[in-house]
Amino acid sequence: MSESYSITLKPVYSQTVPTPEGVKLPKNWSLSWHQAATLEALRDPNIDVVFNTAMTGDGKSLAAYLDILQRYSPVLGLYPTNELARDQEKQIKEYIEKFQPEHEPRVNRLSGQELEIYAEEENLKKGAALETRAGQSEILITNLDIFHYLHRGAYLLYKDSPDKLWNRIDKRFNVILVDEFHVFQAPQIASIINTMLLIHHTNRPKKFLFLSATPNQQLIERLKLAGFRCHEINPKEQKKYQFPDTIAECQQLETQGWRKVTREVSLQFVSLEPISKASETWLKDNAALILNHLQKHRGSKGAIILNSIAAVKRLTTFFTTFLQPHDFIVRENTGLSGKKTKEQSLDADLVLGTSTIDVGVDFKINFLFFESADAGNFIQRLGRLGRHDGYERNGQQINFIDFTAYALIPDFLLKKLFDEDEKNKELPCLESGKVYERLFLENKIRDSYRKINDFTGYYFKWGVVQSMRLVRQLGHPKIKQQYAAGSQEALKNDCELVFSTNQKKVNLKAVFLLSKKWEEEWHAIAKTDKGNPIADEAASFRGTSPLLCGIYDTTEQNEADKFKTYDLPGILSNLEIKPMTAKEFERRRQEIAERTDTPIPKGRFKHCLGFMELLGYREERLDWKFTYPGNLKPFADTWDVQVLLGIQVWQPENYWISEINKQLKKQALVSYLLPFPLETVRHKGQLPMHFQIYPISDQYSVLDNTPPYSIAFGQSALLLDTQAHRFQGKEIWIV
Repeated sequence: MSESYSITLKPVYSQTVPTPEGVKLPKNWSLSWHQAATLEALRDPNIDVVFNTAMTGDGKSLAAYLDILQRYSPVLGLYPTNELARDQEKQIKEYIEKFQPEHEPRVNRLSGQELEIYAEEENLKKGAALETRAGQSEILITNLDIFHYLHRGAYLLYKDSPDKLWNRIDKRFNVILVDEFHVFQAPQIASIINTMLLIHHTNRPKKFLFLSATPNQQLIERLKLAGFRCHEINPKEQKKYQFPDTIAECQQLETQGWRKVTREVSLQFVSLEPISKASETWLKDNAALILNHLQKHRGSKGAIILNSIAAVKRLTTFFTTFLQPHDFIVRENTGLSGKKTKEQSLDADLVLGTSTIDVGVDFKINFLFFESADAGNFIQRLGRLGRHDGYERNGQQINFIDFTAYALIPDFLLKKLFDEDEKNKELPCLESGKVYERLFLENKIRDSYRKINDFTGYYFKWGVVQSMRLVRQLGHPKIKQQYAAGSQEALKNDCELVFSTNQKKVNLKAVFLLSKKWEEEWHAIAKTDKGNPIADEAASFRGTSPLLCGIYDTTEQNEADKFKTYDLPGILSNLEIKPMTAKEFERRRQEIAERTDTPIPKGRFKHCLGFMELLGYREERLDWKFTYPGNLKPFADTWDVQVLLGIQVWQPENYWISEINKQLKKQALVSYLLPFPLETVRHKGQLPMHFQIYPISDQYSVLDNTPPYSIAFGQSALLLDTQAHRFQGKEIWIV
């Protein structure tokens, strides 16, 4: 039986300021303090990097694009998810419609799939397509992945100059905007630092703008080391928020020009056992509660945000059946949802989703059920609620009456939040029935949640591999002469400075020699003279996804959206599938693309491990583990990243696993192996909930109930490598 506690969160008001001279706003509009401060900072020649840390819902997007709504000042907007980029494109076009700027900035959005489609339609190579699209845009909305690979030469032909694309595209934009950057881990932060350093030493001055309610201090400190002039706009510290207690106080603030950012929210804490499917079971058992929210005030809209795609898929089916007799529409929005399904989801009466909808997407709801993986995740998801007074449907304005959130949390976390006997007294405990300010709750959540690893060591050990490759690129004979004398040396020095520690100075020459060692070892293993899997992994943005499979989703209603990708571990645990050949997969893709007259990009399926039909989602997770046909001890004893061949999957009840194993055992996997069971590694390493690490057995332990080894692949292997000292009592650095 779950326990339930409730608190009330006060509304939040943001201070507005007189409109700056020369700025034109739509009628009855005013700027928040942080929006005006951001505009001023972007126009200040003595500032290079601006950090806006305004609260969720306080108009950071308008702050970012306000300058281009006043004058010609092209913006390259970089977003962590395609879903957020799509949401921002819609919002920016609404701004342009309202502001009516004289220069009419052109807005284009570009994801990997859209780039592929555009290149095919225009009969262009991807690089030429990217350059053309950038040239047609005063506002180009894309993702950090494309930005990363643009500067690593991924879209070039063999004989092209390394700077052929990034030199021209970088020149076009005055402002490079990075939104919701707090969602990224160390590899992505290292990438943006390296790219900023490259631009800094090869191009005219740029403004970099980071938007995040939770600033990354590692990023700020490292940029300052390289001489970037950083400026933080923090309305919390500047007392630019008010949290009124009464309606009268709210009215008084409004007459003084303060703008309501977040409405009063009733927050219910639901205590659950920390076991699989606990949230899913509770939601099914309390389905009447959701129906009541929808019926109590007609026009109510709600969201359920969970950690598991499979749970969302199962619950979508459940709530569709449950709510259909009452004429309520249920939709889903996950990483396995088709494009059309995602677009329709935010108009539903109840939307169920995963992290695809909690990262900055602005949807209008008045009740919310959510679970969370960590403190930042909790704050992010709660921030989806209370942002809007209502919404418009069929030309009619529908107003919300109240706002209610249900946080589905493990019982031990609830105890930390509410139990007076808890030893941690840094912040007073919450009391059920009391009223609190949001900032206090956010601090209490951060104080109470288990601390997760931020992998700081990654910058110094693996971020420098990216640096080394960029510095070598700048020394290419075709471009060496066209930049200021000493640009390559200056870039090298800054990279070494930024990625050094107090104890050890990074040396890029040593990094290069180590990279050559990895290359030679790989060539000896694979009997080839090509490739360097470890260095390639370190130079990637999100990792190379060596376990990605192509999925033909029979549960997807829209035919053109049936073709997807998903990682093998998730498939083994949660999906009912039937194997298919690569030829059959491609035949169906071509046939449906032609019949529906819809381009279905094929580039993302190029390196898939296997192909399969998705038939449905399992009610219970299936057990499985990786296996190795020999002895794993010698590999574990190296305490080092290595490339392994021959790894397979053990899942005896699975009739199709032999087909996958035929491909998997030939796959070169960048790996990190630890001689400890999975739960030990997760706990001791303080690993995030979704960290990709798995159990593995060898020929001596294949029948053990608990595999004695744990293994991580790809980028996760590099991250785990930086934590070796937690398990062996010492730290290892590249020096």
